[in-house]
Amino acid sequence: LLIAFIALATWEPFTAAPSAAPAGRAYTAEIIRDEFGVPHIYGKTDPDVAYGVARAHAQDDFSTLQDVVAMARGRYGAIRGQEGAAIDFAYHLLDARGTAQRRYPILPADTRALFEAYATGLNDYARANPGEVKLARLFPVDGMDVAAGFALRQPFFFGLGDVIAPLVEGKPLRPESGPRIPAALPTPPPTPPTFVEPAPTPARPQASARPFPLPWGEEGAMAGSNAFVVAPKASGGPTVLVSNSHQPFRGGVAWYELVVESGQGWHFAGANFPGSPFPFLGHNRHLGWTNTVNRPDMIDVYRLVLDETGMKYRLGGRWLPLESKTVTLPVRFGPVVLPVRRTIHRSAHGPVIVNDQGAFAIRYGGIDRLDQLDAYYRLNKTRNLAEWQRQLARMAIPSTNFLYADEAGNIAYVYNGAIPQRTAGPDWRGILPGDDPALIWTGPVTYDALPKYVNPASGWLFNANNTPFYAAGAGSDLAAGSVPPEMGVELDMTNRARRSWRLLSEAKQLDRATLERIKFDMVYDDAGYLAHLMNAVRAIDPRGNERLAAARTLLLGWDRSADNIGRGDAIALLMVKEFMSASYQHKRWPDAREQLSKSADHLMKHFGRLDPPMSAVLRLRLGPGPHSVDLPLDGGSDTLRASTTWDVAEDGRLAVKHGDSFILWAEWLPGRRVASRSIQPFGAATTRPQSVHYTDQSTLFVQHRFKPVHFWRQDVLANAARRTTVRHRP
Repeated sequence: LLIAFIALATWEPFTAAPSAAPAGRAYTAEIIRDEFGVPHIYGKTDPDVAYGVARAHAQDDFSTLQDVVAMARGRYGAIRGQEGAAIDFAYHLLDARGTAQRRYPILPADTRALFEAYATGLNDYARANPGEVKLARLFPVDGMDVAAGFALRQPFFFGLGDVIAPLVEGKPLRPESGPRIPAALPTPPPTPPTFVEPAPTPARPQASARPFPLPWGEEGAMAGSNAFVVAPKASGGPTVLVSNSHQPFRGGVAWYELVVESGQGWHFAGANFPGSPFPFLGHNRHLGWTNTVNRPDMIDVYRLVLDETGMKYRLGGRWLPLESKTVTLPVRFGPVVLPVRRTIHRSAHGPVIVNDQGAFAIRYGGIDRLDQLDAYYRLNKTRNLAEWQRQLARMAIPSTNFLYADEAGNIAYVYNGAIPQRTAGPDWRGILPGDDPALIWTGPVTYDALPKYVNPASGWLFNANNTPFYAAGAGSDLAAGSVPPEMGVELDMTNRARRSWRLLSEAKQLDRATLERIKFDMVYDDAGYLAHLMNAVRAIDPRGNERLAAARTLLLGWDRSADNIGRGDAIALLMVKEFMSASYQHKRWPDAREQLSKSADHLMKHFGRLDPPMSAVLRLRLGPGPHSVDLPLDGGSDTLRASTTWDVAEDGRLAVKHGDSFILWAEWLPGRRVASRSIQPFGAATTRPQSVHYTDQSTLFVQHRFKPVHFWRQDVLANAARRTTVRHRP
């Protein structure tokens, strides 16, 4: 038993072969931290800066960076147990390492140089701080390891987890047959429209009750975001970009703010995710952009026809061998790590999952591509709208909406996605016959086929995870009929989208004060899932249940705002989230009576009343430690001031963990240099409790205030709190 225990406690690192450290190049970067600890990273070359990005980020959050590295090596289960092992299974299923091995070497040399420099920065930090390393032989890493992390994580942003989950669990798939887009949408009236939505029905495939773990260890991948761009004709002055992504506050897809500048012309302010050498959104001196999640139909599922042995599948008139290999997943249980064997399958279509229902192949947009790594880098250095569009036109970035603004007064919105180029006719929303080779598409639609807006007559554009056919106001919105149904462009409208369309349309001028009121709006329109919720509550018969009757009366009298003023705000907060989630994920409606009773019981148990101030319930919390915070928060699960999801603490408070996260506000005035402001819920060092920058932005965040972004070096030097130089010598 002792020998077995020692073996299980020690085997995993010995089976993991670290990558060879990138060799042969020296790097030097200067890291200047401003008064809020935001790193401003300077170098003579772009690789110098990428090296500094890794060193700065590791100083603030080496813990999460290691998680991302472990995911990119198929070893996360040795850190996070069963949850991590599920992600390791996805790593092998999607052949993330194989994609990196095939595609990384053919990326342009200057892009690979960025990734090698970034990997070197991680290695140097790990070598200098061995006590922080979670897993033996996790380092050194190389650029290909970093690239493999991109190959693993990107498909989950457009819903791949909701496809894998029911297949892995052996649950039957429920196809949503027929076209997703009708011939046309109703033309919006000149006044803000009332959007009528059907009750949610299970989408294809139906998401499992226990979602497949996403490859970052935190809930959500841009489950909601807002973005606004305004031209000078509508603002009365500057071109405006408001980036308001909704991300987890901590973890592998939490935003990390930074400013980079090199002697080779790379100068950008924005934010990245752990594991990236460059920002994903923000602005340079000429232009900027932000992203929101879109949900076109990017994934196709095929039912394979297997032979009697189960080792071959039919494709056309041939029987082909089903590629199979057995992998070992490390699964930590307390002090030991168990080796769990799983068989991974692939066909000509893509990954294959075999369950009691049969064998199902999966094919998704951007499969076996890595050129997004190069495209994001090039986007950082674009100087005008034409250059920026040329990068998107490569169709290298698999998904997400892009909203754009620049110094020349241009605004644009591109419904971006490597949407499969499908033929008309087959039911692409159903389960496709796997033996028809004609159904295996080979690439994306063209850039010209994507819905997009450039300089609409209204002078403004927005997206709040809604259909792209409501984006620019009456007379400027696109018609859905221009998009073929096989592209699967969504029709969904969020409450945030209704409010955005309405408030932007009604504004006489979108100056800074007006746009701030819109961005921090906390009202729910009586439409969609909210209308369904209120109708369901009205239909409740509360006779014989005094508490339920009082809760029903309180909710029906709610003022429809999550602003911490109305008496019904707290109970509405608990109720709305469940109905919003059902609508957004296309699940069945919750039982209104059951949810109302549950919400009332929670408030009475922890607060002794049905109508506590919402600020006593909804909290911005992080700690313990000398810089811990516990502050009142406002906003709801689908308001423009977003407090999306939370953990329920032992004291009954709701500790928000996902919602308004990194907010960036950039403005270009004619004849002036770009200026910007930003804010985050906590601070730059969210896994360093002893750091003053652990939570130093929290008070501003709860007050709807911003801090300055010091984009220009002279401003950085005037506000510098600490300057260091980091170096690597081969």
